[in-house]
Amino acid sequence: MLRYLTAGESHGEALIGIVEGMPAGVPLTEEIINYHLARRWLGFGRGGRAKFEQDQVHIYSGVRFSKTIASPIAMRLDNAAYTRDKSGWPEVMALDGDGKRIDKITLPRPGHADLEGVRKYGFDDIRPVIDRASARETAMRVACCTIARQLLKQFGIEVGSHVVQIGKVGWGNHQDWYTKRDALLSSGAEALNDVADQSQVRMLDSELSSACVEHIQEVKRSGDSLGGIYEVVVTGVPPGLGTYVHWDRRLGGQLAQAILSIQAQKGVEIGDGIANTARPGSQVHDEIYLNEAGDYRRRSNHAGGLEGGMTNGMPIIVRGYMKPIPTLIKPLETVDMATGETQPTRYERSDVTSVPAASTVAEATVAWVIANAFLEKHSADSLDEMLDHFERASR
Repeated sequence: MLRYLTAGESHGEALIGIVEGMPAGVPLTEEIINYHLARRWLGFGRGGRAKFEQDQVHIYSGVRFSKTIASPIAMRLDNAAYTRDKSGWPEVMALDGDGKRIDKITLPRPGHADLEGVRKYGFDDIRPVIDRASARETAMRVACCTIARQLLKQFGIEVGSHVVQIGKVGWGNHQDWYTKRDALLSSGAEALNDVADQSQVRMLDSELSSACVEHIQEVKRSGDSLGGIYEVVVTGVPPGLGTYVHWDRRLGGQLAQAILSIQAQKGVEIGDGIANTARPGSQVHDEIYLNEAGDYRRRSNHAGGLEGGMTNGMPIIVRGYMKPIPTLIKPLETVDMATGETQPTRYERSDVTSVPAASTVAEATVAWVIANAFLEKHSADSLDEMLDHFERASR
């Protein structure tokens, strides 16, 4: 099975990632990973760091002549802020010294890991918590999960996403975006990205995109932040991935964990899960038929491609619900941990919203889950062997 590990702090020198379990022969280059890292910076409303952080991964091992070789893949992603930012980050996250000359951060921000992090690990300074809990960590996650995405592509499985809503602006009628989405999905899920990536907020409608930009500008002027909803879609997925046999291997649960593991994500929906709660069963369950080739198909996809913890051959549809970013220009109330006095929160450079970026990170984490489930069913030591197994299983 695939495993990955990330290391590094937001304003340390670099992020590190190791991927284990990838079969030999999967096409992989730094350029492929860097493409998706660049997509992670998409979206109107990003903060100052996006102006100078240019993520370029370096692969140290596990790849030869642009193909994986089955050994662990090690990667490094330098933090441009470490050398280019003028806020003194190298000093505050220095590897040596006693830190006595550094001012401690003692004002925990509501909505962050700050307070519980220092209480859990016994710090007297919030900086270690800020730097590891930061969403900057998702850059290396995107790098690691892009490798899994490359494996899926060899079997015609594609992952795409788009933003459904930011703050109070979004699609009013589900069917409106379903129609536009499904028309694109006939060409595969990456067709969603081809359209969404052209929008400043990764929406599929130009008028809604403009309305979202105005909404973000308005909220920025008030010193506030916004959350929202995005949708990840996976096409080309064969039926039978996952299982109903063991609770922890049900694919729906694994996909929910993948979304909620991303910073600031607070909810997950699979298919029409939320809307289905108000509908009678006759309008929820996807009727089954045999097509001309004798294959089982569903007449609709309210279940979002999953039934009983397994894929059913329909596109997988997962929505993530992101809370507003908790770092605000307009301060909230907190307590100084050094003095016990009530204080306004200090400002850390941040975005107004990063829902568009979260949608690309969610693509990556969903791809990882699907790749693991695929390997569980079609495991082999090399890509050629996997392709052979898959072809025989598909007959």
